[in-house]
Amino acid sequence: MEAILVCVALSLVGGLLMSGVAKKLGLPAVTAYLITGLLLGPYCIGRLGIAGLGFNSEEAVSALNILSQTALGFIAFTIGNEFRLGQLKSMGQRVIVVGILQAVITTALVDAALIGLHFMNPGLISISSAVTLGAIAAATAPAATLMVVRQYKADGPLTHLLLMVVAIDDAVGLVLFSVSYGVAGALESGMVSVVNVLVEPVVEIILSLGLGAFAGWVLYCVEKYFHSRSKRLSISIGFVLLTVGLSMTEFQVGSVHCGFSLLLVCMMTGTIFCNVCDFSEELMDRVDGWTAPLMILFFVLSGAELDLKVISDPLVLLIGVVYIVSRSLGKYLGAFFSCAATKCSEKTTKYLGITLLPQAGVALGMALTAQSLSDGTMVRNVVLFSVLIYELVGPTLTKWALTAAGEIRPESGASVRQVRASKKLLRQGSK
Repeated sequence: MEAILVCVALSLVGGLLMSGVAKKLGLPAVTAYLITGLLLGPYCIGRLGIAGLGFNSEEAVSALNILSQTALGFIAFTIGNEFRLGQLKSMGQRVIVVGILQAVITTALVDAALIGLHFMNPGLISISSAVTLGAIAAATAPAATLMVVRQYKADGPLTHLLLMVVAIDDAVGLVLFSVSYGVAGALESGMVSVVNVLVEPVVEIILSLGLGAFAGWVLYCVEKYFHSRSKRLSISIGFVLLTVGLSMTEFQVGSVHCGFSLLLVCMMTGTIFCNVCDFSEELMDRVDGWTAPLMILFFVLSGAELDLKVISDPLVLLIGVVYIVSRSLGKYLGAFFSCAATKCSEKTTKYLGITLLPQAGVALGMALTAQSLSDGTMVRNVVLFSVLIYELVGPTLTKWALTAAGEIRPESGASVRQVRASKKLLRQGSK
């Protein structure tokens, strides 16, 4: 236990010190946290085997997985607060169109590229694995995106659309993966399961949104009975922890396996709460401050999980490069054409696709499920390789795109919400 505490402390301090170096180099803090995790992980310092000095095995990193899950819950809860009725009225249809189209186009391009690779050399990759990787490509990591937005206090049309798109991306990706994985299984076994392909993903989405909506309403009802800021903060944190725990529940109804999506549950909790609670803005600002150390730990642990062994496999490198290039092209073109179709601004149309490149936890979870395929280990290693690249490069590209769109302001002590509140007051004063 003492070794775990020392390691957690080292992760926090090391991540913060590394972020100072990253700031001088003009890199986002999230990149510094990921590099810190790589250095402390089982392939660098952790390999020395000194208790408390880094993570000496993959199991040591997995032992702290509950911290990562909790951090994802708070990230989804925060993003859910972006779905306010005022914004949904003006952007709701646009968000849905962009969110679905960019994911479908990405999946189609990756499928085409990898299936083409199969026909060029059938020994490289099977069609079932190609189809599965295409669906995994649709997933976008909300954590890295949110951290960049927070650090640089980005605000504007692109930022608003980006946060909403990554929020619904989990639902879209879940459906695409379930369908593609079902098709892949049918190609290998010759049998198609309608329950696995269509029923289970729809049930998971409905259950997740229902549980999140109920939790958000109950949170508001409980918050009304307290007026102390510290007590309201404690209740909010408690409810997010509760929804994270409940979202891990699984059960069987007949032949249908039922479960919840952590991201969707916590996102819906935040969405309902922010739309029925008139003091949610102030409360969310306090929650953001409380969760700052948790977010650092999340990215340090994410960096420690990155498997450097995959770099030594030429087959994984070849398929990984094709996957990364086709996915990046799919995200950019998908966002570009969907934004153009919904008449987004020129800057949003031009830069949204670049901000959707980061990929991490959701994709790794899908890859873990895909290991049951005949060459599922290869699928997992390709995703691990792509996550290694995207997590290290993606935040920097997101920062560049938001800066080019004019939505990153000079750093100050104000939070994103305080910046938005100041802008709102200025607009009201000018009327």
